[in-house]
Amino acid sequence: MNDVLVPIPAGEENLAAYLFHQGTNFHAYEYLGCHTEREGDEYRTFFRTWAPNAKAAALVSDFTDWETGLPMTRVTDEGIWEVSVRSDKPLTGSFYKFSVTGRDGVTRLKADPYAFASETRGKTASIVCPLHGHVWKDAKWLAKRSATVCPKQRGFRPKVNHFYSAPLNIYEVHLGSWRTNDRSSGDGDRYLNYREIADRLSAYAAEMGYTHVELLPVMEHPLDESWGYQITGYYAPTSRYGTPEDFRYFVEKMHEAGIGVILDWVPADFPKDEHGLFEFDGQPLYEYQGADRMENRGWGTRCFDVGRPEVQSFLVSNALYWLREFHADGLRVDAVSSMLYLDYFKEPGEWLPNSEGNARNLEAVAFFKKLNGAVSAEFPDVLMIAEESTSWAMLTTPVKDGGLGFSFKWNMGWAKDAFDYVATDPIARKYVHNKLTFPLMYAFSENFILPISHDEVTHGKKSVVDKCFGEYDDKFACMRTLLLCMMTMPGKKLLFMGTEFAQFREWDAANQLEWFMIDYPRHVEMQRFVKAINHYYLNTPALYEIDDGWDGFEWIDPDQADLNIYSYRRRDKKGREVVVVLNFAPVLRENYRLEVPKMGRYEEVFSTDPYEFGGKNRLSEAPVRTITEIREDGTRHHSITVTLPALGGVIYEKQQNERSAI
Repeated sequence: MNDVLVPIPAGEENLAAYLFHQGTNFHAYEYLGCHTEREGDEYRTFFRTWAPNAKAAALVSDFTDWETGLPMTRVTDEGIWEVSVRSDKPLTGSFYKFSVTGRDGVTRLKADPYAFASETRGKTASIVCPLHGHVWKDAKWLAKRSATVCPKQRGFRPKVNHFYSAPLNIYEVHLGSWRTNDRSSGDGDRYLNYREIADRLSAYAAEMGYTHVELLPVMEHPLDESWGYQITGYYAPTSRYGTPEDFRYFVEKMHEAGIGVILDWVPADFPKDEHGLFEFDGQPLYEYQGADRMENRGWGTRCFDVGRPEVQSFLVSNALYWLREFHADGLRVDAVSSMLYLDYFKEPGEWLPNSEGNARNLEAVAFFKKLNGAVSAEFPDVLMIAEESTSWAMLTTPVKDGGLGFSFKWNMGWAKDAFDYVATDPIARKYVHNKLTFPLMYAFSENFILPISHDEVTHGKKSVVDKCFGEYDDKFACMRTLLLCMMTMPGKKLLFMGTEFAQFREWDAANQLEWFMIDYPRHVEMQRFVKAINHYYLNTPALYEIDDGWDGFEWIDPDQADLNIYSYRRRDKKGREVVVVLNFAPVLRENYRLEVPKMGRYEEVFSTDPYEFGGKNRLSEAPVRTITEIREDGTRHHSITVTLPALGGVIYEKQQNERSAI
């Protein structure tokens, strides 16, 4: 490297800068931040940042002077600053920050908002890192993804914005606590790196029958206890687990195993760490300027000003960055409700209504339409999933049809009602019977995912098995039936890590999952059950092809509150059906009369009660022939007599070689 580094005079404003200030540069990370070009035998590295309220800016680094650094030049009236450095070797791996002097005369050291790599866990410098260079080997997976999400219709162009009629079974994972290194290795409880996790997780997820993993935020964040949701480096995979190239290996390894990768993404807010986006040039910049919108007091964070063009360029570019540069298969967008409502976490008098006189954030509405429009235009086969806790209408309706354009929405209401139900003493469950029937009243108003997520197993909410009412064995039996309910109800599926083997302790991000629990019978039996029901789901089109309408679901009897029993039919596009019956009472029901759709012989194809799942093995070994009843109105009704295990669920299918008759 040269002994003397000479700053290069900045150039004129270019198209990239113009589009950035217009809010339409969706490749902003290719212009702002740090980029290196080779010029003959030398390298020229450009550093750019946006700081319109700054009086001065400088680049400070381990290849300049950390005190004064190299002065940057303002190259646009709207506040882009630039400096470039010549060197005889690439600066890759070097540490740097921006020294930004605000109008108040105070100089603050800021990490690069567009840095592709960053220090972490008490260290806050940005790291010079090349953007490109990886040779992807997942073309087969991407072709499969496209064919699955956007299938061709009779030889014509792919069909976009249709309902996702393939199975979607998501395993939600926090990389830092899924597994850590074994203490016996001598390394203590250190984090596994992206490559180590990839090798283990890809095999496990495939074996267990998941189609996707969803990762709690992997973007750089300073605090482990935030689980990744308080981000300071939006373009940098956290260095806790390795380099950006290591993370690309992770994604590629998942794709090789047939597993999609969904990333949690946080456009709602950011923390007030001094080195981050907080008052970047000495006053509110990335955040709203008005006191009524600036801060989310419930979380102690600042809210992105999504009405500002440059912030739109930053966020939309960031979403596309993870899809382009890391081949992510979807984004789960965090805290959408907090963005859509002006009165979120606010008391009367703390917020101002919009121009229409209500509490809707019209700028956020426009932002989501821009975001989802940009994503679907470039990646029509990527899933955009909203964590939205209210009943905002048309969330998963395409933008062209007036909606916000998400692919799916988490059905958080279903999760709350389901957990309330299983926590109730079975004697009193008849009084809350509608907890499991009411969600069907709105089940097809949006494209839903039924989530048993990280939010449900921490902060005093108990683990899923511990939520279930009863003694030890009753809890496990009830949980199996709850999971059978989730896997057979309309909606795609999500299960948080550790739930598959019924970890009793609440999730704790500071420690790895209690994998030792699978040395105990009930826990390995639960893991075995989850694997079995996952694979049954994947192999049964009736459980996933028609999740968006009544053509795929029909109640047989939703009103047996006194018995704690629910029964329903699921149907695929070819009319093939399965019959599901759930018994949430701790009572064995022998000779239970179950109505079925067609005459014939029905066999029990799945039960929660085999010995290998921890049950009592109350199974129907032989197919059961229907009984036909002709009622006064002349209609024929078919039924079978079955045994329902206590706190158990059963699935029946009509034998295919049986002649059908209505």
